[in-house]
Amino acid sequence: MDHFDDIPEQALDWHLSGRKAALATVVETWGSAPRRIGSQLVISGSGEMAGSVSGGCVEGAVVTEALEALEQGAPRLLEYGVSDGDAFAVGLACGGTIRVLVQPVGSAFPPDHLQALVAARRARQAVAVISSPEGVVQEVTTEGRDERFRLDRSGFDETGRFIAVQTPPLRLLVVGAVHIAQALVPMARLAGFAATVIDPRDSFATPERFPDTRLINDWPDEVIAAQPMDLRTALVLLTHDPKLDDPALLAGLRSRAFYIGALGSTRTHAKRLERMREAGVSEADLARIHGPVGLDIGAANPAEIAVSILAQMVQALRRGT
Repeated sequence: MDHFDDIPEQALDWHLSGRKAALATVVETWGSAPRRIGSQLVISGSGEMAGSVSGGCVEGAVVTEALEALEQGAPRLLEYGVSDGDAFAVGLACGGTIRVLVQPVGSAFPPDHLQALVAARRARQAVAVISSPEGVVQEVTTEGRDERFRLDRSGFDETGRFIAVQTPPLRLLVVGAVHIAQALVPMARLAGFAATVIDPRDSFATPERFPDTRLINDWPDEVIAAQPMDLRTALVLLTHDPKLDDPALLAGLRSRAFYIGALGSTRTHAKRLERMREAGVSEADLARIHGPVGLDIGAANPAEIAVSILAQMVQALRRGT
């Protein structure tokens, strides 16, 4: 889904203002469905809407059903087949089928649960909204769903409950404003990562070398300690200087970052691991470090190394490797 858009916030605002609101969520798809599971649309009592469940194919029908659900005060499970012709009209190669759960705020989506969802999002917490098989929200939690949070995967569990996962935007922390970082940052941005470059050396981390990028001229370990990394954060160490990389690595290993990579040859990495062992790092934590950083694709220049790093980050995110 489009992470951290303002759909839940809009639903809460409409509800609190007395305009009523219903949330429509894609809960199942077949074929080349327009939107992924978890995509949402919010509808007000007057028929206003924000978001999307199909890219434009069935929104009108969902709005009609949502207005009826608001009147009746009960959830509805809808199913639509998107024809190839309709799919083509909204820029899709082919059609598919989607199932959409409509939940009126108040009757099927208790306001206190919606407020908890909005609060978790504001705190940059991954959150799961758990609905009963009948379509009523039972719980909003930030705990116990690490695998779903990491993979950003909504879906039904074995009991028939629907788990709607909402995760913070992906982040990338790069330690070392070096040539590889200049290639990696724009690539990562295209892949959906909000990148921050950390380097205490003012002459390295400059706006001229890293346009439109958040730069922090400070010691990396202090920066990482001040903004703990979560399951949606990757850490890449590129300075090749133990004085900068090692403290940052130790701070990173104390976090929940889904990916930690460190530049260096096999020999350099072996020495790094020995220093980490001397610092008391467990073998389980050492296994979290991707080093030498990046997939082995025979990269021969900074841009190719950046490609290999980004590919390995995505692999870790999507496959847990």
